[in-house]
Amino acid sequence: MPSISNKGNSMPQSPIRKLVPFAEAAKKNGTKVFHLNIGQPDIKTPQVALDAVKNNAIKVLSYARSEGSEEYRNKLANYYAKNDIHVAANNIIATTGGSEALLFTIGSITDPGDEIIIPEPFYANYNGFSTASGVNVVPVISKIENNFALPAIEDFEKLITPKTKAILICNPGNPTGYLYSKEEIEKLKQIVLKHDLFLIADEVYREFAYDGEKHNSVMALEGLEQHAIMIDSVSKRYSMCGARIGCIVSKNENFINTAIKFAQARLSPPTYALLASEAALDTPQSYFDEVIEEYQERRDTLISELQKIDGVKVANPKGAFYCIAELPVDNSEDFAQWILEKFNHNNETVMVAPAGGFYSTKGEGKNQVRIAYVLNKADLKRCVEILKVALQQYNN
Repeated sequence: MPSISNKGNSMPQSPIRKLVPFAEAAKKNGTKVFHLNIGQPDIKTPQVALDAVKNNAIKVLSYARSEGSEEYRNKLANYYAKNDIHVAANNIIATTGGSEALLFTIGSITDPGDEIIIPEPFYANYNGFSTASGVNVVPVISKIENNFALPAIEDFEKLITPKTKAILICNPGNPTGYLYSKEEIEKLKQIVLKHDLFLIADEVYREFAYDGEKHNSVMALEGLEQHAIMIDSVSKRYSMCGARIGCIVSKNENFINTAIKFAQARLSPPTYALLASEAALDTPQSYFDEVIEEYQERRDTLISELQKIDGVKVANPKGAFYCIAELPVDNSEDFAQWILEKFNHNNETVMVAPAGGFYSTKGEGKNQVRIAYVLNKADLKRCVEILKVALQQYNN
């Protein structure tokens, strides 16, 4: 029998999706499953984006430009300017989701065996993207005890080797909801300049910053023009996960010219989704104001309810719509499967994402889960009630 590649065998499963068969089985058995495992917002997609797909005069559904239409990229640059990020259309490449943006970025700046330093826990697919490119993730651990704040700069410096090509952060963070301060971004700026590295910032949750806090973009810092690479997406901002439109933004001309070659190799991003994404940029600020208020209330509800459960420790997110909770269990993956496979409370159960898959350090996050607060407040309260009962039964 032909063999599978070592790379294929090393490809990690998604902690967000690998328990789906157990959730589907529970549903077939008549159990309602609340999905806290995946960042799929229940917020309505802006009508202007949906109408752009429904009401167009396209006669031939042709290829888009490999880097996305100039109209879209110009409009995107105008959106960024409102957020103190001043770039031009030629600094932007539209991609098929933020995932492709990350793959193009890693492919453009690394060779097999190179290293990228990432504060963990981190978005699980960073492991997958790195594995696909033959790149080694070098983790620097942040802790739930200090709300997953940026580790000390000394922790980064001692990990830098001749193979290190970049530092990658997610801001605000998935899975932690951590929002980096301006001082922390400045510290990262100094270290990448000192060691001549790229600073990659996954900023897809930029709009979701709470408690009056401000998002600080790496693209807004002077002096990082040749080092900063921003990853972005319409998925979360406009509740358009299925559109699969993201982008790479950088002022480094050599990097952009290299990434375009990857974009050309996959031909183009999807034409209809580009139309929807361009139209979504006309969404008024009032939409975001309402969404941010709703998510902040959901966060407050979730954290407050979780803190009432004995033995549960939870970080307080300042952005995005995720939190990490530490549970009084030895193995959160076993618990997450058990709660789907062998438990229900009044014919209802919940699906969470075991947090071990958001770490690359073995053994870390083994008793943690990621919870996405993408359900309404009443459902979130019910989910925590189910979790409380489930933990009591599981531990007994």
